[in-house]
Amino acid sequence: MVTANTKPNREASPLSNSQLTPGVVPGRLRADAYRDNFSDKEPPLDAHEAAVAADRCYFCYDAPCTTACPTAIDIPMFIREIATGKPEAAARTIFDQNILGGMCARVCPTEQLCEEVCVREVAEGQPVEIGRLQRFATDALMATGRHPYERAAPTAKRVAVVGAGPAGLACAHRLAMKGHDVVLFDAREKPGGLNEYGIATYKAVDGFAQKEVDWLTAIGGITIETGKALGRELSLAGLRAEHDAVFLGIGLAGVNALRTEGEDKAHVHDAVDFIADLRQALDLSKIPVGRDVVVIGGGMTAVDAAVQSKLLGAESVTIVYRRDRDHMSASEAEQHHAASKGVRIITGAAPVRIIGNGAVREVEFAYTREEGGKLLLSGETFRLRADQVFKAIGQALDGAPEGLELSGRKIAVTGPGRTSMPGVWAGGDCAAGGDDLTVTAVAEGRDAAEDIHASLIG
Repeated sequence: MVTANTKPNREASPLSNSQLTPGVVPGRLRADAYRDNFSDKEPPLDAHEAAVAADRCYFCYDAPCTTACPTAIDIPMFIREIATGKPEAAARTIFDQNILGGMCARVCPTEQLCEEVCVREVAEGQPVEIGRLQRFATDALMATGRHPYERAAPTAKRVAVVGAGPAGLACAHRLAMKGHDVVLFDAREKPGGLNEYGIATYKAVDGFAQKEVDWLTAIGGITIETGKALGRELSLAGLRAEHDAVFLGIGLAGVNALRTEGEDKAHVHDAVDFIADLRQALDLSKIPVGRDVVVIGGGMTAVDAAVQSKLLGAESVTIVYRRDRDHMSASEAEQHHAASKGVRIITGAAPVRIIGNGAVREVEFAYTREEGGKLLLSGETFRLRADQVFKAIGQALDGAPEGLELSGRKIAVTGPGRTSMPGVWAGGDCAAGGDDLTVTAVAEGRDAAEDIHASLIG
């Protein structure tokens, strides 16, 4: 939770005690405030709490919650197993469909998926806590250190998986389970992709992303090579020549530009870089943050950047989105969470100019309106004071993979991730179709692996 004291930490400031901490600097809060602010957003259930929560489930036949889950987890089944005192069996039910069920329990917008259609939600306005129950079960099994699956007999087939994010990890695990040898490449220093670098720190504490990778790869047959990117150290032609199949789960590394005057001024940053820096920081008090922060965008990245700016000690944080709230891709629950931390959300406005002498000082916005399905700028403008600006207006492929057909700004796929090139599959955020969600990426990686396996064994 946010501490009540968000005043500058004078002792941590490089300035004298008679001065306010100016500009974009680290160390705005007391040392204990960082620990409290970035603690687990939603602490796990204990055994008694889980039993009580599970007892609320009606165990519906043809359960709408299972239909709403992108990975089709048998939710009534795993909740019944928790209710009967078998959390490890419940975890196996979850992992059968979603091998990253532990992370998905932490980051899935369950209020828009399984919990939204829960019969309890429809009837009473209070759904069964499916996400928290899923975390209870998966944490219980992972805490044992045992991996619940064994590899099939070796097939002598070798598959390259490029991108160690949710889609790549799910694909690699399922292929390894089928007996194939997998080489998992990633451009960064650590595997994990979005789970490691792209979500708010308080959503996955205590290095959970890396613990999950270690647990998942314990099945064997998966070799991880980091610091290798497609188009840099790797080529698609080379991967195809050296492997029996290739899966691309490369995500969206490119960041869209504002195309606004003054975008190049100091302290105007990409929100994804800010979030990645936070996730890798050993000492959060060393992360610089402004007094007046403006975040431009309406998705989960915008919310994560805004909330964490506030938790780092920013005094004023504002999200500005060009359309109305109904068009924001950040869930309603995440919007409410941001508001609860003191983040202001302004909709129906787009940036037209970033003002400042070298560094940003203000951002000028124009109110927008829709006409004939098009978004137009009005002549009415306003300015927000800002010493730090984060851009969170979407991502794109960082260079199209060689020879692959695109659909819009993503890789075109058919069926379970088949690309236009024989022997090459794709899934997750880089592939066209589907929602840009962790759980959707897991489903696409899993399904592509099944199709690759079927292709390899004839």
